[in-house]
Amino acid sequence: MTTELTLYQIDAFTSEVFTGNPAAVVPLQGWLPDALMQSIALENNLAETAFFSPTPDDPDHDFHLRWFTPVLEAPLCGHATLATAAALFDEMRWPKEEIRFDSLSGTLIVRRRDGMLELDFPVVAQTRAAPPAGFAAALGVSPLDYWVARKHMAVLESADQVLNFEPDMGYISGLEGLGLIVTAPGGSEGCDCVSRFFAPRAGIPEDPVTGSAHCQIIPYWAAELGQTELHARQVSPRGGDLYCRLDGDRVRIAGKTALYLKGVIWV
Repeated sequence: MTTELTLYQIDAFTSEVFTGNPAAVVPLQGWLPDALMQSIALENNLAETAFFSPTPDDPDHDFHLRWFTPVLEAPLCGHATLATAAALFDEMRWPKEEIRFDSLSGTLIVRRRDGMLELDFPVVAQTRAAPPAGFAAALGVSPLDYWVARKHMAVLESADQVLNFEPDMGYISGLEGLGLIVTAPGGSEGCDCVSRFFAPRAGIPEDPVTGSAHCQIIPYWAAELGQTELHARQVSPRGGDLYCRLDGDRVRIAGKTALYLKGVIWV
């Protein structure tokens, strides 16, 4: 039997379509088989497809939320969470001022804030480390600092180095974890910090704008710059802006969204 599902495609961390990070969002009334959700994500061929389902018997959450890249289920995804909230607030007329999601990364809350939507995400603890063997030779830069958690994070000297960074996808695929962040002070970009993120092992050569990466980026730059509020910019070819605040062991990440597509899929 064919199942008919609504699908939204929403550009996150931007106010204009064709920029920011596109995510597919599929509302459900109950979970599909994991293999089918993975197949839908592969067919969409976006960095992430988000699926959400109501949690009527859970007083602490409104929906359960899961994210799939084209090749695997992700433990945390910022831009697809922002896109899911936009679908609920703007298209499905969610009546409250916040949405509480249950996820593989625990409770995630999205609130309206100053004309944007704000993610409430956990800080990701990371450990300072030496760059892996062959890093400079493969990638053409020597980091000023290097950190490891779910994602590797290389701190570079300038925004220009991040903009001009040329990834060796074969080398990055060999790193343990979810991929490589490169980051630097904002400098000429007119923001507090810039970054790019590469995750070829997850089927995402370069992610346009990565909310979850800022769970590592923002604590680092908050300490370096001595401030808790930061304007971050991901300087991928599509680009996007994240307005962030470090709040204890949480990172508040606010951004705008733009609806690109609403349709129906049959599976």
